[in-house]
Amino acid sequence: MGSQVQAASRCRDPGPIFGEIAPEIIEDMLIRLATENEQYLSELSDQAGCFKETRIVEFIFLLSEKWHLDQFARYQAVELLERFMIKQVEQICESSRENVKSREQGPGSSWSSLKDKIYDTFVLRLVSCIQLASKLSLHYNIVNSDTALKFLQSLKYSYTKQELLESELAVLKTLHFEINVSTPLAYVELLLEVLGHNGCLLPAKPLHQMCMQLLDFSYLTRDAIYDTLLKIAVENSTPSKLQIAKFLAVKEDFMLLAVGIISTSVFILNPGQWKQVVEHLNCITGITSQSILEFSYAVLKHIVGSTAPKQH
Repeated sequence: MGSQVQAASRCRDPGPIFGEIAPEIIEDMLIRLATENEQYLSELSDQAGCFKETRIVEFIFLLSEKWHLDQFARYQAVELLERFMIKQVEQICESSRENVKSREQGPGSSWSSLKDKIYDTFVLRLVSCIQLASKLSLHYNIVNSDTALKFLQSLKYSYTKQELLESELAVLKTLHFEINVSTPLAYVELLLEVLGHNGCLLPAKPLHQMCMQLLDFSYLTRDAIYDTLLKIAVENSTPSKLQIAKFLAVKEDFMLLAVGIISTSVFILNPGQWKQVVEHLNCITGITSQSILEFSYAVLKHIVGSTAPKQH
């Protein structure tokens, strides 16, 4: 699976306890997550995914590990940074267009100046997103200002505590204080809970651990996995720009990602039960068995490389 996954998985909490939640609560949570996922996809920005490239995700994962944050916080930080940066870029572009319309050419109005503004504060904003994510995990380590400043200073930045607080506030205001966003981890753990209640008696702890490793892997090799999935879907090794644009919703579908991760994990650990689990996942989510199979194939292909079995 590679050193990236091993490095990303060294810091683990004991994991959740399955089978303790009442069925009616599970049903309500599943409906809520499905609705939230559909709403997010319906409002998807054309720039979605731009700030989930491997270098950024790896930076967040390694920094989260350095600060001993839990799994939830690292995914939350990635999603917060993604949402914040897209909104910031959109706001800056809108501001630039308004300046052009009003023919304002003062300091800071040029596109190059606006890009510099984004680049100059990117690491600061990334750290702020990790800080905010750590504060949402109440029972784990919280990244305080001293820790964050010490890290930034090690990179030769000279920010003050006041600037750090202002950066956190900038992220909060830009996201309208809506920072407790769901991550694929929530979908994975809830679906594992549903599978248990539906009679899929799988070993919960090793399956959950495998899902976490594959989820890390899917974040770190995101573009490669979805590139393979797109080529399978369109049955063409050179998809058109229109096909790529339409595929964006697939790349951002948390429910599909969670289903694919669970399916792949079961295939690795309990191949004899894989077909049954896929059928259950199809019934629970409405995602077709073919789509689940294709996602698992795309993940496995990049785990084992060119020796992956042919798709059937």
